[in-house]
Amino acid sequence: MNRINHYAILAHELSAKDDLFKGFVRGEVPVFLPDLIGKNGVFLSSLTLDKFIDDELKHDNYTLTKESHRSLLTLSSGEKKKALLNYVLKRDWDFIALDHPYDNLDIGSQQVLEERLKDLSRRVVIVQFFSRNRELLPFINKVIEVGKEGVVFQGNRSDFEQYSQCKQKMAFVGKIPLPLDHFSCNKELVLFKDVCVRYEDRKILNQINWTIKKGEFWQLVGPNGSGKTTLLTMVIGDNPKAFGQDLYLFGKKKGTGETVWEIKDKIGYYTSSMMDLFSVRHTVENMIVSGFMDSIGLYKVPSEMQLRLADEWLELLGMTKKRTQAFVDLPVGEQRLVLIARAMVKHPPLLILDEPTTGLDDAGAEILVSLINKMAEESGTAIIYVSHRNEEGLKPEFTFELVPSAEGSMGQIVKH
Repeated sequence: MNRINHYAILAHELSAKDDLFKGFVRGEVPVFLPDLIGKNGVFLSSLTLDKFIDDELKHDNYTLTKESHRSLLTLSSGEKKKALLNYVLKRDWDFIALDHPYDNLDIGSQQVLEERLKDLSRRVVIVQFFSRNRELLPFINKVIEVGKEGVVFQGNRSDFEQYSQCKQKMAFVGKIPLPLDHFSCNKELVLFKDVCVRYEDRKILNQINWTIKKGEFWQLVGPNGSGKTTLLTMVIGDNPKAFGQDLYLFGKKKGTGETVWEIKDKIGYYTSSMMDLFSVRHTVENMIVSGFMDSIGLYKVPSEMQLRLADEWLELLGMTKKRTQAFVDLPVGEQRLVLIARAMVKHPPLLILDEPTTGLDDAGAEILVSLINKMAEESGTAIIYVSHRNEEGLKPEFTFELVPSAEGSMGQIVKH
């Protein structure tokens, strides 16, 4: 019996909007996968999910969530992915292409998925889009790296692992730029006191007690559906469940007169979904400057001091020569650095980083982690880093872990 070839594609300079991904959604197989041309296949990605969500909104067609009777829009990123996987894996295909299958899944869900795919791999070709070498599915035997200009590497897995070890890495030189102004805040920035949340008959959070103080570096962890997103939206100001709770933000009880904008002014925020907001061709420099205004792009004339500070950030990132380049034309890793600099440019009291290394390759993740550690060490900003994985090299002081139960998730604190 001939061995089935399974392919992994490293496309770290491409995004879901590029032709390679759009082609897969349309059923078009790239020329570097001739074995699959004309075969019956399916592509699982955020674009695929968007089509199902659109079908829900326009036609009330809840294809992926019939059993749970919930809209996809009410699910976390990990729950959406699991619903799509469960639907697709019940059907017969010649090949299944998966865009970063481990992203947004907790450890237990990753292990279940790996076992299901391992069983499928005995009869179905698997194509895995990946960014991190450690995420390669165990049965993958062929690896292809694709850049903006086409195929960069194509060969056996063992050859790729040797090739990838030779890539250059970056180190940051100098201190992070100082802020133009300083925020006046209480020592306790966020205080949850016995906070409980439920949606209809489902209990999400149960007696959450969590205090975040100035300059602390926290990692927030927990399995899919444990309430991480609920916690974040209560802090950011978008969740009505925060009202009526013993929740204090920057010294004021939630719902006692502060506006959402007053809260958001004190918070820097990054999430991978932000990329969808930045489609206009703003320059790299303007993207960082827009962090002073909390705007999507730059629509006000910046001051000379703001421009100088943005240029200091670009110098730190090693991107001074790219200040006038269009942000949307940058590689994904550099876009991520710019957006985090944008979130940090004011030195907000609190910085929230939601899955910041998602979609980055090993070198890109290492660079990003180095920048985050540097910001934690050299500023008075408190950081909440949200992730499903323990990122190598990350140096949080504390971990807040959500532990699910039938009565809702409880919180436990680990000091490092």
